[in-house]
Amino acid sequence: MYPAFFLAFLAAFAVSYPLGFLVRRYSPRFGLVDQPGHRKIHDAPIATGGGLGIWGGVILPFAIAQVCLFAVAAFPSPLLPDFIQLHLGGLLQQSLKLWILLGLGTVLVVLGTLDDRYNLSWKLRIFVQILVAIGAVMAGFRASLFIDFPLLTGALSVIWIVLLINSFNLLDNMNGLSAGVALICAAFLAAVMFLAPDPTTNQPQLFLGGFLLVLIGAIFGFLLHNNPFYAKMFMGDGGAYLIGFLLASTTLGATYSGYATSRTTLFVPVLILAVPIYDTVSVVLIRLSEGRSPVEGDKKHFSHRLVDRGLTKTQAVLTIYLTTAVCAAGSLLLYQVDFFGATLIFAQTLLVLFLIAILESSRQ
Repeated sequence: MYPAFFLAFLAAFAVSYPLGFLVRRYSPRFGLVDQPGHRKIHDAPIATGGGLGIWGGVILPFAIAQVCLFAVAAFPSPLLPDFIQLHLGGLLQQSLKLWILLGLGTVLVVLGTLDDRYNLSWKLRIFVQILVAIGAVMAGFRASLFIDFPLLTGALSVIWIVLLINSFNLLDNMNGLSAGVALICAAFLAAVMFLAPDPTTNQPQLFLGGFLLVLIGAIFGFLLHNNPFYAKMFMGDGGAYLIGFLLASTTLGATYSGYATSRTTLFVPVLILAVPIYDTVSVVLIRLSEGRSPVEGDKKHFSHRLVDRGLTKTQAVLTIYLTTAVCAAGSLLLYQVDFFGATLIFAQTLLVLFLIAILESSRQ
């Protein structure tokens, strides 16, 4: 079973990485170039649109898998592996939901790419993001929160999706930062899906786990073109919107109920995504405290504040990677501890973020 998931990762990487070279070569012809500026950290024009490579790394493997799935369903064979035969019905049942999700993600890639090229109004971007989020919720990607109030849980799910779409976009301010954090978050979430069985079936949440491995492979392919040590291209808003949307949707599609500590397991996504949320909340509060618009760009982000404390840009990105991993690590234990233990894990994550905030605010 698990070798098949490793092949899913390899397939996504095998598409995303070479697509990156095409993006680097042809993006400038379409005006997808990020120019240096007072809010930028680079001093030479760099091709953007790398998110198209991530998008291709996700879409193409699933398209090929879908064709193979239809072929297997039309021409069944006893020679098929037991894993395929066992899950064939479930895979076919999940196909429509999968392609709705990927279709909505594609809308965001187009939106972000157009924004990279034409600098769209933030109001238009938020409006489209909200529509996409509503579409995802209507497709079944929504939180229950143990509340029998669908309108409220649906609204909170839309807010969660829009928040993470923009969190990963805001985090995309240094080489490899947003993509690297997304890869770490996706890896921990995939581990939770494989290690914590669905309480109704007592089986790992294979569909979401496999989906996340495809996303990880696509992101990894991009990181070989843009990482903390060098940047040959940027992923642009399209890539940031896509990874934020897919991570938000998979956290909503996962099962957290039915465990001994079911209500505390709802904190799994919060722990895993603590750093992107922290960056967004902190930078918005800073802008508001200075009397500026929360949508006004600046160099007040988590990474910038670390550089202001004396770290190099590479050190700042690696520090944020480690902070993400430390915060997310507790998510692997929430299913195995009682309420008191879960409270300690959540408190530990908050203390890590408070420690970071204190170090950021210290004078040199």
